Amino acid sequence: MRLQMPIGIAAGGRPAAACEISPEGVVAAATPAVGQKAVYAVEPLGENSVTPGLLESNLVNPAAVSAAIRTALGQVQPRVKAVTVVVPDSSVRVFVLDFDTLPARQDEALPVLRFRLRKSVPFDVEQAGISYQVLTEGSARTEKQWKVLAAIMPGPVLAEYEGAVRSAGFEPGVVLPVSLAVLAAIESQEAVLAVNLSAQALTTSIVAGSDILLYRTVELPADADGQKTEVQRAVAVAAAFFEDKLMARPHRLLYSGVLSARDFAEMVDDPAMAVGEAVARPEVGMASVLGQHSVAGVTGALVGTN
Repeated sequence: MRLQMPIGIAAGGRPAAACEISPEGVVAAATPAVGQKAVYAVEPLGENSVTPGLLESNLVNPAAVSAAIRTALGQVQPRVKAVTVVVPDSSVRVFVLDFDTLPARQDEALPVLRFRLRKSVPFDVEQAGISYQVLTEGSARTEKQWKVLAAIMPGPVLAEYEGAVRSAGFEPGVVLPVSLAVLAAIESQEAVLAVNLSAQALTTSIVAGSDILLYRTVELPADADGQKTEVQRAVAVAAAFFEDKLMARPHRLLYSGVLSARDFAEMVDDPAMAVGEAVARPEVGMASVLGQHSVAGVTGALVGTN
């Protein structure tokens, strides 16, 4: 199982190449050598080639997706065959869970997580890809609970994305949902409200140091007015949660996604909330025209690599 959490992974924990697969296309990035800046490339996809979700096939045109992966990664010329595969948030479910106790061994902890998640997802947890990261270790002496970040992905959907990468001539080393990948790229000493927007979903998260206080993905309606309403509601809910937990209203939102930060700020329409890019767009290292494609996911996927 290759789902992996990006928060807190030591240097060298992921491959030095990454590709994000989305309905809009494939974004690839790789570091040519240790210490060098990443090179980026984009290869667009035809409409409906990728339809993210939990219950149906995601890759409607797997041959086209594999070809796009091969082309995009070929332009950045990775020095490794293994790549981090960044997938849409709609294809993964992520939970922040509390446990009174959790086995230290992974082979003993995973059945506990599967049992806990059984009623929380609409697919077979026994065949699902699952990974977790302990955010806070519990203690019987202090009666402190274990806090765990868990990601779970339907087995057939995970196999689809991995198969497309292998068909392109590469090996899926790690699989990450895009919003978790973006969080790895955010450097802040203060608590952060982060938002990632796709055409299908919006994910809001609150990170304080190495702790994730909130991670919430909502599916969006198809019509523009409905999307705007749902985005405003989700951001307001996250801001209220931020204020409740941290006793201060967030005045800054770090954004990534299919719109520009300016367009997203207009959608949110909150004068008290400054919207900035979660990851600055690269000024150098573009092997192809990026257009409106976000590089935040692949940038975060490369954090901690050699």
